[in-house]
Amino acid sequence: MGEIVLSAVITKATEAAGNLLLEKWSNLNSLEESMNWLKTEMKLIQSYIIDARTKLTQGDSRVKNLIKYIEQLADDADDILDEFLPKIERKGTIGCRVSNVSSANKFVAEIEKIKRRVAEIDRLRTTYGITDTSNNNNQHDYIPLDQRGLFLHADETEVIGLDDDFNKLQAKLLDHDLPYGVVSIVGMPGLGKTTLAKKLYRHVRHQFECSGLVYVSQQPRAGEILHDIAKQVGLTEEERKENLEGNLRSLLKRKRYVILLDDIWNIEIWDDLKLVLPECDSKIDSRIIITSRNSNVGRYIGGDFSIHVLKPLDSENSFKLFTKKIFTFDNNHSVDLVNIGRSIVGRCGGIPLAIVVTAGMLRARERTERAWNRLLESMSHKVQDGCAKVLALSYNDLPIALRPCFLYFGLFPEDHEIRAFDLTNMWIAEKLIVVNSGNMREVDDLAEDVLNDLVSRNLIQVAKRTYDGRISSCRIHDLLHSLCVDLAKESNFFHTEHNAFGDPGNVARVRRITFYSDNNAMNEFFRSNPKPTKLRALFCFNNNSCLFSHMAHLNFKLLQVLVVVTSRDCYQHVTIPNKIGNMSCLRYVRLEGEIRGKLPNNIVKLKCLETLDIFHSNSKLPFGVWESKKLRHLCYREECYCVFFVSPFCRIMPPNNLQTLMWVDDKFCEPRLLHRLINLRKLCIMDVSGSTIKILSALSPVPKALEVLKLRFFKNTSEQINLSSHPNIVKLVLFGSRAMLLNIEAFPPNLVKLTLVGLMVDGHLLAVLKKLPKLRILTLHRCRHDAEKMDLSGDGDGDSFPQLEVLHIEDARGLSEVTCMDDMSMPKLKKLLLVQGPIISPISLRVSERLAKLRI
Repeated sequence: MGEIVLSAVITKATEAAGNLLLEKWSNLNSLEESMNWLKTEMKLIQSYIIDARTKLTQGDSRVKNLIKYIEQLADDADDILDEFLPKIERKGTIGCRVSNVSSANKFVAEIEKIKRRVAEIDRLRTTYGITDTSNNNNQHDYIPLDQRGLFLHADETEVIGLDDDFNKLQAKLLDHDLPYGVVSIVGMPGLGKTTLAKKLYRHVRHQFECSGLVYVSQQPRAGEILHDIAKQVGLTEEERKENLEGNLRSLLKRKRYVILLDDIWNIEIWDDLKLVLPECDSKIDSRIIITSRNSNVGRYIGGDFSIHVLKPLDSENSFKLFTKKIFTFDNNHSVDLVNIGRSIVGRCGGIPLAIVVTAGMLRARERTERAWNRLLESMSHKVQDGCAKVLALSYNDLPIALRPCFLYFGLFPEDHEIRAFDLTNMWIAEKLIVVNSGNMREVDDLAEDVLNDLVSRNLIQVAKRTYDGRISSCRIHDLLHSLCVDLAKESNFFHTEHNAFGDPGNVARVRRITFYSDNNAMNEFFRSNPKPTKLRALFCFNNNSCLFSHMAHLNFKLLQVLVVVTSRDCYQHVTIPNKIGNMSCLRYVRLEGEIRGKLPNNIVKLKCLETLDIFHSNSKLPFGVWESKKLRHLCYREECYCVFFVSPFCRIMPPNNLQTLMWVDDKFCEPRLLHRLINLRKLCIMDVSGSTIKILSALSPVPKALEVLKLRFFKNTSEQINLSSHPNIVKLVLFGSRAMLLNIEAFPPNLVKLTLVGLMVDGHLLAVLKKLPKLRILTLHRCRHDAEKMDLSGDGDGDSFPQLEVLHIEDARGLSEVTCMDDMSMPKLKKLLLVQGPIISPISLRVSERLAKLRI
């Protein structure tokens, strides 16, 4: 799938060309011309490869070599950009006074070689009749006809484990006040959306004057859909021929109808259909049922209230569906066989499609433990193959630029909870996402939009959300994870420890690799690939940090992303080799686990470094980390004691594009340094002193863009903090001093989430907290309370915690009772959590009936 690499080349060339326009130097014309030519030609070739794949799928094997030739060209063009662009921009942005002008000349020479190969591709594609599809509306890969349209009209509407879903949908559908008259059943592929919709439709259609169900598909034709509806609702053949749209609209305005539109992929087809279908609320109680893999489609058609998200089955309903399809177990079957069956069902992850496919495979096998165990051992790929066509439809529907972002999930182990911060910064590091403006805030927003798009398409599951509703972490279902791995191998996007071997030529072409657990596989890979010069990303999830010994001897000249995650139970003191400083393209580094060692001083040579995250490790930072001028996120643990003391004689200033800085020593906090961090959004300071409190309490906020602030006080101080001049801070965490006095001025005016750890909570502080106008989440952890009873009631005018939604009190010292008997206080509270450790006295709760129901 060279179109993925071509998309990357286009993106990088577009960004580089845009930067060149901002600069003036002697080689500008040749560089700009080469970059623009590369961008234009790669777009044309991308359109050729789409048509070539269509012909290959239709049986024209002559184009196979052309596709391979294009894929090799795309790989080489991407290598050229990744190798030469960092050299050209060595002194800063592209086009600045270049110290290595020969690199720019070599780049232009390499592009000339690409031009000759492009001419050969153009000759071959003309010979084979390959056309330019760039002006076609449909940019997807060729998708063979599936069987869903036939299934929609089949008699089977058996629903197992979805009774609650069915009852909720029926009640919603027949509700006289249903907005827009639409219910939308959405969810990831294979959950049974169509089966559930068919049962709902057939159960209610007798209550309507006319009805119709149609399969919309990924490549819909509005005329055919309307003709099918017209036929089902009762238009005569003559009426359908003469004035289909007018006659159908006229009929549906007169009659109460229910129509099922199955498998809608985009909003454009609905915009066409709604011109003919009268609005449901214009004729009382007419209804439309839709199914879609994309929640945004359902939201567009029927609004938020219409959405019903289908979830995977629980274990018992999964097994019930399995036994229904495989035939019920009886007394002749051993307990062991039943247990193997449950293990097999567990591998299906609650996806009905996977369960049905697996049951189909077992029906053709003997009912013996040996036969079933053999399937259990090899089922992941067999089930994936059986579901592949259905799952691949969702992948093919993705815009080409989003496909590598989706495939990236396969680099993480199965069922791994992935932080959105990590994922989006990896995308940015590899330039899978760029913006022409160079505004990094803009590129962050675009990366977040891409992640939300994948969630809306139900390809990704949200694991946690932040205080403001943004995605904090996410997961991918095992079936879709397997799809990522298979598609990535096919397209050479990445390989795993299990599929990277074989043809030595292919091993040398590996661009990304992930090792989930097998150290032997890692050692074998690097033995068979002593020059991994094409690697862009290296992921290592295991209990051994032997990767660092390989890094000392191998050349990773194009490596951009390095992730090493080891077990936290495995103590290892490692030597991180100096050679890491030679990886000039490295932009993202994350070390996690019991990795003890100091990053080498020459890490300061990494001029492209954007994210350095050693927060969850025990690694130490070197002097001079500020020399990485592109650094955006720096995360390390307070125990690491990185030396950030900046003396008056130190000329090295922190990069002004830093957005995350945690945890920095208090000695760093000089006004002249903080004033420079104009883009800082998250700041965490340890061992906060009185002088730092004065700086943060100044009338002119430092830094002004700050959104998240965490402060750890190890010493008592008489200085009172005042954050009232920080309107952008919405999250505040204070660790520390029980003697600290906090007035209303201590809190930012727009504070949304507040966490207090180890502080003294007295009547004065409680009264202050009650008055915070926008506070939605309050956590008190290991705090000392001066009174045994905490009264959360207001003064009778409902002014106690006016916006609070979550109250979490954990391991409270000295507190025995929480009271709030009036219903006007905390009017928006949704969750009340009281958690005490085993050696701490429990807290009794005496609150109103409404609040008591909110306790978790």
